[in-house]
Amino acid sequence: MTKCWLYLLLLTGILFSCKNKTSEINELLAKSVFAEDKADEVVIIFSEDGKVKGRLFATQFIINEQAKPPFMDARKGLRIESFDDSTHLQSTLTAKYARYYPQKGNILIRDSIVVVNKKGERLQTEELVWNDKLKKFYTGKPVTIKTITQTMYGDGLEANQDFTRYQITNIKGIIQVNKTEIPGN
Repeated sequence: MTKCWLYLLLLTGILFSCKNKTSEINELLAKSVFAEDKADEVVIIFSEDGKVKGRLFATQFIINEQAKPPFMDARKGLRIESFDDSTHLQSTLTAKYARYYPQKGNILIRDSIVVVNKKGERLQTEELVWNDKLKKFYTGKPVTIKTITQTMYGDGLEANQDFTRYQITNIKGIIQVNKTEIPGN
């Protein structure tokens, strides 16, 4: 019986010893998910000079303008299609997550990234960063690029916007080279 009273006394002490100030609660609520605007199954069309340049399909799209810095997230999967001036598909990017920082125009893309360019070349990696000032994608994570004739591996990559030109860091694998590209031929 004494143990029962001891446990009851201990439980009562724990319950009544936890107190929060109203200001602390309000501060936590202000920083929480209430600062986020959410939408499901979003399609965003990007245009320039009246021409469609890209489309973004996001399973869940979140905007948080109160964060420092403000951001927009595409969560639970996304697909981005980019087009040339004649609206021909140039590349497709799929991933599970992306975060866009509108103040700088930079994008962080993560998790199960696959990019396919107009030549049918396929890039796979776990992280890509779009640098708006440089107009380039880059990563320091391992990459795999499959073309019609070869598979290349590397420790990183730098690429243009539509992935038609890229440079692989520490390239590995069997690479075909045209005789005209070999110095001295």
